[in-house]
Amino acid sequence: MKSPREPDKEEEPPGQRPADEHIQLKVPVIQQLYHWDCGLACARMVLQYLNQLSEEEFQTALEDLHLSKSIWTIDLAYLMYHFGVKHKLCTQTLGVDKGYKNQSFYRKHFDTEEDRVNQLFAQAKACGVLVEKCTVTVQDLQQHLARGHIAIVLVNAVLLLCDLCSRPVKYCCFLPIGQKCFCRSPDYQGHFIVLCGYNKSSGSIFYNNPAYADRTCRTSISNFEEARQSYGTDEDVLFIYVDS
Repeated sequence: MKSPREPDKEEEPPGQRPADEHIQLKVPVIQQLYHWDCGLACARMVLQYLNQLSEEEFQTALEDLHLSKSIWTIDLAYLMYHFGVKHKLCTQTLGVDKGYKNQSFYRKHFDTEEDRVNQLFAQAKACGVLVEKCTVTVQDLQQHLARGHIAIVLVNAVLLLCDLCSRPVKYCCFLPIGQKCFCRSPDYQGHFIVLCGYNKSSGSIFYNNPAYADRTCRTSISNFEEARQSYGTDEDVLFIYVDS
């Protein structure tokens, strides 16, 4: 297990380096295998982008961290630490929001997961996992991308759109082919994506959706903000730094 260097505050002075007008990073697209492993697929994209993906080592890491079918953003932060990847998890809730117990998306695993997830947050600092309660703006994300860094973002799949997908799949692009599309449900559905670019003039955000293996998706900044700030996401953003 490597020890990631903490992100240098001097490296990212707020407002001192305006983001370029257009950035689209070449982040590999890796498709999720099941309806529950979008976060792990995003982690694989990150590690491949950093040239650190070994499937054997990845599987060993999942076993070491006891990761199964319930993946939270804090799990992905621990996974990044395991591989020595410099990271920072920004969230609105340092633990589990008890209000999620009443949401259908969280209800099934809430009772068994609440203590586990709260413990991960409580031990994060001692374990070298970087977590901060803070608000992230689109400008923060654009500046991060402009430096060649990427981010894993938790969104509400019900709200997130793609301007590039054809109409029949535009609202149904978050499950592997052949499975029922949960996007038609009005309830919150958590989904991880990898943020990989933007275009300021068109007001667009580019992201890799692990439901696909052959495309990068695009949506408006306003739609992206609506999806990532939806109740249920905690506005989780896992910043990944290339100089790990």
